[in-house]
Amino acid sequence: MRLSERAIRTVKASLFVIALLPLAHLAAGAFIFPDWLGVNPAEYITRSTGDWTLRLLLLTLTVTPLRRLTGWTWVLRVRRMLGLFTFFYSVMHVSSYVSFDHVFDVGEILKDIVKRPFITVGFSCLVLMTPLAATSTNRMVRRLGAKRWLLLHRLAYLIAPLGVLHFWWMVKRDLTEPIVYALLLSVLLGYRIVARLAARHPAKSQPLRA
Repeated sequence: MRLSERAIRTVKASLFVIALLPLAHLAAGAFIFPDWLGVNPAEYITRSTGDWTLRLLLLTLTVTPLRRLTGWTWVLRVRRMLGLFTFFYSVMHVSSYVSFDHVFDVGEILKDIVKRPFITVGFSCLVLMTPLAATSTNRMVRRLGAKRWLLLHRLAYLIAPLGVLHFWWMVKRDLTEPIVYALLLSVLLGYRIVARLAARHPAKSQPLRA
């Protein structure tokens, strides 16, 4: 399916608005409808921004398989935006933890990072995402060169498992959500492994690309 430039712009604008809805919900809860954020607004904000970080990250990783399986090349035009929104909600997630949990106490934050593995993993995700966000522009692609840029952005394949692990270790009882995310990630990464193997053995199977 091919879309016109006008249709692609419409899709991108729609996705932009949709990606802002979680933020709008939190803002409305903070300033207009406090009941929306429950009895512990700080915990709700931290958890919500973390959830949306992981959802958008998995959605970003869905773009390549979707393009390969459907032939919809236009989906590549929204991948950068999805990745940047992933980083945006990740920054909000960490910022809410820093401000609400430790009130910007650097010493306590550093102790928490060292002592609690899920915090360590969570901060690692943000650190690894930062160069991806910083090099997301066309100018940076040209500056780094396509090969180096692609190699750098393969960090997403490390960030995603770490993000799922962070969520898994954070949850104390019901592991349903972490398991669902882990299964989805397994499918997305598994597709890439199968595609790469198929590309190396074109005579034995249908060639695919990751």
